Amino acid sequence: MTDHATLIALLTERSTKRGQFTLASGRQSKYYIDARLTTMSPEGLSLIGPLALAALRQSGWELDAVGGLTLGADPISYAISYASADSERPLRAFTVRKETKPHGTGKMIEGPFREGDRVGIIEDVITTGGSALRAIEAVRSASGVVAGVLALVDREEGGREVLEATGIPVISLVGASQIIRALEI
Repeated sequence: MTDHATLIALLTERSTKRGQFTLASGRQSKYYIDARLTTMSPEGLSLIGPLALAALRQSGWELDAVGGLTLGADPISYAISYASADSERPLRAFTVRKETKPHGTGKMIEGPFREGDRVGIIEDVITTGGSALRAIEAVRSASGVVAGVLALVDREEGGREVLEATGIPVISLVGASQIIRALEI
């Protein structure tokens, strides 16, 4: 089994539930993908880091850093950063808060993000693109340049198209249709 097929299997077995669910977007769905059950596991992290790094390198985006809206993007960003450590161009990881921290430095972006960084926004599951848009806005407000969005899972419900309509390219490691097919086997 390839690493990609193993990732699909992990997401199917650990992260996907059938039933009636309300998603973060407010939409109703007959399945829910809690990617954190995969992204926060040793097996998931060890697969996701190299697969996502390879996808980012193939994109040609020439990134300095990766990150996205906490909490879903965090383990994926850290896995990518770790996988890049011994490469010619290591990627720093950052996290975008959901709201500005009311104390300390009051930063919206935490970690080694730098003004002028060219970044890849990371999403665990993309449905409408709303979380990615919030992260994009935060990065741009901090004088970063957004090269594109990498989603672990694209639910294939229009989020990619919303982002691409704003000029932001999107790549994903797994499509929800691949997970649904695996559920039916």
